[in-house]
Amino acid sequence: MSKLRIFVDFALSPDVLELLREGTRGHELVFPLKPITSVLAKGEPDPQFDTVDVAFGQPDIGAISSSSILKWVHISTSGITRYDNPEFRALVAEKKIPVSNSASVYNEACAVHTLSFILAQARQLPLALRTRTANGTEAWNALRQASTTLQDQTVLILGYGAIGKRLAEMLAPLGVKMVAYRRKPRGDEGVPVIAESQLAQVLGEADHVVNILPDSANTRGFFNRERFALLKSGAVFYNIGRGTTVDQNALQEVLRAKRLQSAWLDVTDPEPLPESHPLWLEPNCHITPHVAGGHADETKTLVRHFLRNLERFVRQEPLLDRVM
Repeated sequence: MSKLRIFVDFALSPDVLELLREGTRGHELVFPLKPITSVLAKGEPDPQFDTVDVAFGQPDIGAISSSSILKWVHISTSGITRYDNPEFRALVAEKKIPVSNSASVYNEACAVHTLSFILAQARQLPLALRTRTANGTEAWNALRQASTTLQDQTVLILGYGAIGKRLAEMLAPLGVKMVAYRRKPRGDEGVPVIAESQLAQVLGEADHVVNILPDSANTRGFFNRERFALLKSGAVFYNIGRGTTVDQNALQEVLRAKRLQSAWLDVTDPEPLPESHPLWLEPNCHITPHVAGGHADETKTLVRHFLRNLERFVRQEPLLDRVM
C-alpha cells in the first residue's frame, strides 16, 4: 500500500508522539490546527481533513461525509456513541470506510474497575473502612456476617462486549454463575446468553446486575422504574457503561426504599454529577468520576493499538475491534 496521510486529532506528549512517529515511518502524520485535549472530546472540522487517508481520534462526522479519499477511521475510545446511529453506519457502508474502535485498550482496566466494585461490595469495604470497633462487639459481628464470598451468586452482565467478556474471565475462578445479555449474540460469549424475552426473569434472579450498555437511541433510560422494580430485593447494581442508560431518579427511589442493597457507578448523567444531586447523599451509592478505563501509560497503549491496526490495514488483514 502506498504512503498514507494519517490525521491524529488529539494532543500527545513528546514520548508518545515519538512512538507514533516511529510506528508510522513511511507514512505522513497530519495534526489539526486545534488538537483536542482529551480522547473523549469531540473533534472539530479541519481544512486538512479532506487530504487524509486515515483518521485516528474523534473525527468530525461532517468531515468524514465530505471526504472523497478517506479509507479508514479508528476511534480513540471504546464507546462510539456519536457515531452509533443508522445515518453514520449507512454513510460509511456506502463509502466502504471501515471503522474500528479502541475497546481492547480499555477493556482490561474497565473490567478490573468493575471487579473492584463487586469485591468491595462482597466484603462490605465502605462500611468496614469507616467502622472502628473492638473484636467481638455487636458491630464487629454484624460486619462479619454481612461480608460474603461470591460463591454461587449470580452476575448478570448487560452489554456483553470486550469489557463484559474480560470481566467474565476474571469472575470465573470465584465460583459465580454468569449470564449475559446482548442485542446480537455471536455464539462465542463463553457464558449463557439470554434473549430479550428472558430479561425480566433473570433481572429478578441476579445478585449483581452489571450495566455496560452503550449510549444509543435504544438504551437511553434502559434502567427505568419498571426494570428497577424487577430486580430482586437485596441485589446490587453497577453502571460502567453510560450514565444516560439509567433513570437516576428511579435509581434513587429503589435505594431509598432499600430494595437495592447498593449501587456502584462510574458513569452518571450529567458528568460530573452536580454536588447538589441527591445521589451523593445516598449512603449506599458509591460513585467514581468516569475513570474505569484509566490506567498508567494509557495514551501509549492507545497508540500501540492503533499501530497494530495500521499494520493490519496496510496488509489488508481484518482489523482489531472493527465495529462497522
